[in-house]
Amino acid sequence: MKNVKKLELAMVAQDPSTISSKANPIEILGFRPTDEESKETENHKSAEKPKPPEYPAISFWKLFKYSDGCEKFFLVIGAISAVVTGFCQPANIYIYGDLIGSMVQAALLEDYTQLMDSVVLFAILNSVIGIIMLSFSYISIMLYNIAGQRQIYRIRNMYLESALHQDISWYDLTPSGDVASRLAEDITKLEEGISEKTVMFIHNMSAFVGCVIVAFTKGWKLALVCMVSLPVTVLVIGAVVSITSRLARKEIEAYAKAGSIAEEVLSAMRTVVAFGGQKLELTRYTENLIYAYKNNTKRAMFSGFGFGMLWFFIYSSYALSFWYGVGLIIEERNLDTSEQTYDAATMITVFLAVMMGSMNFGTASPFIEAFGIAKAAGAKVFAVIERKSSIDSLSNDGVKPKNTNGAIEFKNVVFNYPSRPDIEVLGGLNLTINPGETVALVGGSGCGKSTCIQLLQRFYDPPGGQILLDGQDLKDLNVEWLRSNIGIVGQEPVLFDTTIAENIRYGKINATEEEIVAAAKKANAHDFITKLHKGYDTLVGERGAQISGGQKQRIAIARALVRNPRILLLDEATSALDTRSEAKVQAALDRASEGRTTIIVAHRLSTIRDANKIIVLAKGIAVEQGSHDDLMKLKQHYYGLVTSQISELEESGRKDQTRSDEIEEDEDNEKVIMNRQNTLYEEVTETSAVSMLNVLKYNEPEKYYIILACLTSAIVGCSTPLFAILFGDLIGILSYPDVDQVRSETNMYCLYFVLIGILVGSATFIQIFVFGIAGERLTMRMRELAFGTMLKQEMAWFDVPSNGTGSLCAKLSGEAAAIQGATGQRIGTLIQSATTIVLGLALAMYYEWRLGLVGTAFIPFILVTIYLQGLIMHKESFDYHKSLEQSTKIAVEAVSNIRTVAGLGREETFQIAYADAMRPSFELGKKNTHVRAIVFALARSILYFAYAVVMWYGGTLITNEGLNYAVVFKVAQALIMGTVMVANALAFAPNYQKGLIAAGKIFALINRKPAIVDPKNPNEEKWNITGEVNYNSVTFEYPTRPGIVILKALNLEIPSGKTIALIGSSGCGKSTTIQLLERFYDPNIGSVELDNKDISSVTLDSLRSHLGIVSQEPSLFARTIAENIAYGDNSRNVLMSDIEAAAKKANIHTFITSLPLGYDTKLGDKGTQISGGQKQRIAIARALVRNPKVLLLDEATSALDMESEKIVQAALDEAKEGRTCITIAHRLSTIQDADKICVLDRGVVAESGTHAELVAKKGLYYKLRTLQS
Repeated sequence: MKNVKKLELAMVAQDPSTISSKANPIEILGFRPTDEESKETENHKSAEKPKPPEYPAISFWKLFKYSDGCEKFFLVIGAISAVVTGFCQPANIYIYGDLIGSMVQAALLEDYTQLMDSVVLFAILNSVIGIIMLSFSYISIMLYNIAGQRQIYRIRNMYLESALHQDISWYDLTPSGDVASRLAEDITKLEEGISEKTVMFIHNMSAFVGCVIVAFTKGWKLALVCMVSLPVTVLVIGAVVSITSRLARKEIEAYAKAGSIAEEVLSAMRTVVAFGGQKLELTRYTENLIYAYKNNTKRAMFSGFGFGMLWFFIYSSYALSFWYGVGLIIEERNLDTSEQTYDAATMITVFLAVMMGSMNFGTASPFIEAFGIAKAAGAKVFAVIERKSSIDSLSNDGVKPKNTNGAIEFKNVVFNYPSRPDIEVLGGLNLTINPGETVALVGGSGCGKSTCIQLLQRFYDPPGGQILLDGQDLKDLNVEWLRSNIGIVGQEPVLFDTTIAENIRYGKINATEEEIVAAAKKANAHDFITKLHKGYDTLVGERGAQISGGQKQRIAIARALVRNPRILLLDEATSALDTRSEAKVQAALDRASEGRTTIIVAHRLSTIRDANKIIVLAKGIAVEQGSHDDLMKLKQHYYGLVTSQISELEESGRKDQTRSDEIEEDEDNEKVIMNRQNTLYEEVTETSAVSMLNVLKYNEPEKYYIILACLTSAIVGCSTPLFAILFGDLIGILSYPDVDQVRSETNMYCLYFVLIGILVGSATFIQIFVFGIAGERLTMRMRELAFGTMLKQEMAWFDVPSNGTGSLCAKLSGEAAAIQGATGQRIGTLIQSATTIVLGLALAMYYEWRLGLVGTAFIPFILVTIYLQGLIMHKESFDYHKSLEQSTKIAVEAVSNIRTVAGLGREETFQIAYADAMRPSFELGKKNTHVRAIVFALARSILYFAYAVVMWYGGTLITNEGLNYAVVFKVAQALIMGTVMVANALAFAPNYQKGLIAAGKIFALINRKPAIVDPKNPNEEKWNITGEVNYNSVTFEYPTRPGIVILKALNLEIPSGKTIALIGSSGCGKSTTIQLLERFYDPNIGSVELDNKDISSVTLDSLRSHLGIVSQEPSLFARTIAENIAYGDNSRNVLMSDIEAAAKKANIHTFITSLPLGYDTKLGDKGTQISGGQKQRIAIARALVRNPKVLLLDEATSALDMESEKIVQAALDEAKEGRTCITIAHRLSTIQDADKICVLDRGVVAESGTHAELVAKKGLYYKLRTLQS
């Protein structure tokens, strides 16, 4: 792909057993946004969305399909090197067997004169093997890790690039959280399958094959008997891998679904908190964790069973092999030496070869499971990369005309959304727009206006009819070229978490500073921007959350204007502006429309009466068109719409410039930010690794499981040195002259091997299964606790850039999962290795302390390598997680706002930003790979040098002091096997260190105390809420931008049962008053009271239960309509009758019942499967269902067309009866009946009174009103 080439988790921890598995999970179907009225189905029927396809696991070889030529070369050389290292082990066994044979023969003949020659030769050859192992281990690990890192870096970029260039219909089926989950979790699992674990697998399997070859070469009869258990072992391992891979796919799906829930919730935290939905969301999230937990415990059970059986078969085969091998030796003992096929050397070589081959086969088995998980993860990742988008902005296909006139024609266009094929949105639409014309599309909510806008941007292709631009079908034009000639401003503008200048520059990527300033001036944004501490370099926050709605809208308009498009699409472009700003911006848009084709979608008809042509849509067709005057004369559809707004339109043609000039310039000082990077409110983001004990504290509920698993791990660890002792004794038996004694004792030792097999097999099953349970419960608990902690934090915490939705989702998916690397089976591996090495040292000292000391001298080298490994992984893991969080945040932001990204043609911009965020850890990883390879190579090769030294010194003791060769064998095997176990433990050192780093981050999050909490002694006695609200000398600054005062000693009294309207210029602090009442923030000075009680003295749940809020940009969830309305009251099970009653009050019941599934219809991701007006009415119903004492309406009707607004306004007027209502509005006609109107200016109440009183004063209110008259 061209761009890639350019770039080269509860409020309390719950034990799963205490969580009901029978609870009906809330069914989530994550629709991707299909902007605004794209989904308008007011008079249509809804349908269930098809399910996303399921992808079978890919083959192992396909994991490497995205490697380039250089990486393929690295992989081949690395694989060859791994084969060489694998064959070092059978070579060692071959010469070791010969040495032991020489010792046995010397003992039988009682002649040790020639023994030292054999010992010295062994020491030299084994040292050579050690050097080869050191060199080639370094090469293989280094090359595979570099190749793996490069591939993963490329795959991450290719995945995001492909996702960003998918057609919008793909997003209709894909929850936005899926992309974050794939990037943070699935690709990490994929990396596990293509990096150094592949080298280790090749090494182990090569060693297995080499050992088999040695065994059959030395004695095929004995080799066959030794390997009798191999077919059964292969079948068992194969079955286990098959089952665990299938369960791994289910786990991936469950975690992806949990990730989608987290993304949805964290991106709508104000809504969740306002309606007390934290516990509900935590339950939804936990239900998916429980499903994953059950799958993973099953996986642990099958893995434990498979590996338990494996060890039983191995030890049983040892018993059979020894019994048969000793029999062969006895049969040939009386033959001449030249005629003997089976002697001690042969039996030991064959046996050791089969034993080490079996151990290597067993060691390779966990890697097979890792490959299975990688294949399952890779299937989903690669499916997206390989998916060919039907509308691909990346493609160079299509015509790119040199000039564009802007003539647009819809010819009999029929359209229904791919996600709802049964719903016809446009039913044969015909319309013509001439070059340079300004055309307005009007009609009731859901008539298809915004659908036309989306089709013009080619987000979808109509199944019937044509859309022409300058006579050419849009399908024949290059997609990127088409969108570059279109400027779009939507009803709910999306800004990105970067500076104001960069947000405007997204409209034209090479825009100069002068062009950016000019565009901002045209959009009436320059003045408020220059008042900011950092001006155009000010960060706006995630989704522009740190500035007011009006300011967001003006920056979005500047973004559209800076590209100087031939076609300008304005979808309610001024709906979020206050009257004063709207007048200026509308004038700017009128000027901007000159010379270009402009299509306006508007509810306020006063803004489009001067359009060249007005087209009225109804039920997906154009029912009439013409100029304002022409349509008024017809007295039909348009006339009816206008007369419903007559109170606002009758004077709309007279914009009194003189009077507007008297109004002081826009005071945007209030709600916008300083650069948040220099604020006092900063979170500590750097955390260090914690200890294993810290991790285990969170595993305390499973302490008995862990104790049992630790005991079984110790048993498995003890078995290795004990086996070495038994093996040494058995070798010693071979020199006995009495054949019957040899046979008798051989039978006894073979029985011991069988018993050890039963013990170790059972212990292995318990170890893996029980550690699996404990580890999975910890992972679930960490995810649950982390998510629960996030849900409890104050809003200021979410305002911090590092706590964006993408970063938090990465914490939940990546870091909570990484903790598994430091717990569960990793503890078992550590205990097993520690037990082996300690017991091995103890036995070595017991049998021959001098030889034991020589062998022990090599242990510090092993410990040093472990320490170095930890240092490397600490730094690498920290930077990796930091980069992963930052890059995932960028990806989530882009994918969550894909319509804006695609409309602006900024896919490549986000792709580059993502790649840049990942690059630091990629570069560091390449550097650390060399050190990691050296450390690993040392750990693996040191045992060969240890073998050489120990056996040389042992041979010296045998020759000079008559030490029994069996003792040398016991000590050597006990020490060497202990060293092998430590080396094997090093294979998991990266995961272990990453786990501790991740645990440190998660613990830091879990231990964070929110700044806004319930009081210790709530003052709620005799608190009979009537709805009286008081703001007493309230001064407030947002925590993320100290020094900018939003409210200045505000005093405001709101009597019980009265309706108070707050008006003022954009950003004057109106919405801040509502956020303070909701206790999203606490005032710096002063207090807010509800019924004469300071709201900080009552519990948050109690306070918010009396408040109902409807915001300007309502957040709905990917649930059914009934569930979304019921969300208004999470303190009870809302009755269906209450839901319907609230819907009727909000004028949405008729629309809902017209759908086939009625109230069970799912709304899609972020509720964007319906139009803005329909969203707003459902949000109003949600607020009303809780029957609040205080109703908070923040531009609650701004998104409605006038017909709907009139009905909803009447419903709201009825809903206000008997309760206090605080209304924020720009349209003064909607609040003139309020009991009191307060005009806010620079953080204080500048004037207040009734409509009549304020008009009589001829102050600020009067001036604002004249702009709308």
